[in-house]
Amino acid sequence: MSDYTNRAIVLNQRPQGEIQDGDLKLVEKPVRDLKEGEVLARTLWLSLDPYMRPRMNDSKGYMDPIGIGEAIVGEVVARIVESKSDKYNVGDLVTCYAGWQEYSVFPDTADMVYKIQEKAGVPLQAYLGVAGMPGRTGYCGLMYVGEPKAGETVVVSAASGPVGTVVGQTAKKEGCRAVGVAGGPDKCRYVVEELGFDACVDYKAGNLEEDLKAACPDGIDIYFENVGGAVTRAVAPLLNEGARVPICGYVSAYNAEDPTKVETPFHVLKALNPVPEHRFFLVTEWQDRHQEITGILADRVASGEIKYRETVAEGLDNAVEAFKGMLKGKNFGKQLVHIAD
Repeated sequence: MSDYTNRAIVLNQRPQGEIQDGDLKLVEKPVRDLKEGEVLARTLWLSLDPYMRPRMNDSKGYMDPIGIGEAIVGEVVARIVESKSDKYNVGDLVTCYAGWQEYSVFPDTADMVYKIQEKAGVPLQAYLGVAGMPGRTGYCGLMYVGEPKAGETVVVSAASGPVGTVVGQTAKKEGCRAVGVAGGPDKCRYVVEELGFDACVDYKAGNLEEDLKAACPDGIDIYFENVGGAVTRAVAPLLNEGARVPICGYVSAYNAEDPTKVETPFHVLKALNPVPEHRFFLVTEWQDRHQEITGILADRVASGEIKYRETVAEGLDNAVEAFKGMLKGKNFGKQLVHIAD
C-alpha cells in the first residue's frame, strides 16, 4: 500500500430536490499501489459545474448517473506525483475527470486526460474555467451551433459565469450585440463594465420581459441557453425569424424534485410558430479539437481579451456547500475548490 491517503466526497444517497445533509459523504481510504502503465495524480483544483447535479439522480440522461458510493464526477487540474508510465512524468500537470477527491489513480490510456501547456498570464485554474471545459462549451456552442454573424443580437443567460463570459466576449469579437442575463445589479454591472457586453438584464429585478425587450430593440438572433424557466419564456417572443438557440443546460430545473414535470426550454421553443432552430449540444462533440480550442481561449486570456471572475472555496470539506450555493447563483463567476498547491 502506498503512503498516500485519499479523501473523497461520494454519493451516499440520491438527493430529492435540493441536496440535504447525508446525501453526500466524505470518506477516507488508503491509495493502492500503482500497476504498470498507471499514474497517481494529486488534485490541485476542482471544478464545480451545474451538470453534476442531474447526474446524482437515478435517471438516464446524456451521461450515466453517479453510482452510490462513487466519487462525485468533476474535472480537476492535477499534478502527477507517481508514475509507472512512459507517457507521464512526475511533475506533469494535467486536466482530467478525477472527481471530488484529493488523489486519483488512472491508466495512461485513460480518455479525457490532457497535459497542460502552461502559458504566462494563464493561471492553472483557468483551465477549468474560461480556458477549460466551460469556456470550450461557450465557444463551440456559439460558434458552431449559433453560427453568429456580424450585426446580430446574441443573448446569453448566466452571463457572469464561465460559459456566459466566453459566449458574450466571443460574440463581441464576431461583431455582434451581446446582451447578458444575470442575477443582481453587481453581476449585471460587471458584465457590462468589465466584460464589455452591450447590456445586461437583471432577472431578479422583477421586470424581466420589459427589460429584455428594451435591451434587444431589434429582437434576438441567437439565444444561448443556460438557465431555462422564466428567462426562456421572456426570450421566446423576442426571437427573430431564423433565430438559433444552442441549449447548453437549464440550471433552474436541476433541483426539481420531479424532473419529468419540469417545463424545459424544448417545451417553450416548440410551442412557438415558427419553431426556431434549437438543439441540445455537448462540448464533447468537438473533442477532437480540444487542444486547439483550449489554445485559442488560453491565448485570449493571456492577452486580456477574455476577462473573467472566480469564486474559490478552500479545501474539499467546503465543496458541498460551495456546490449548493452555486446552484442558487451565490457564486460570482467560475466556482472552484482549491485543494492543494
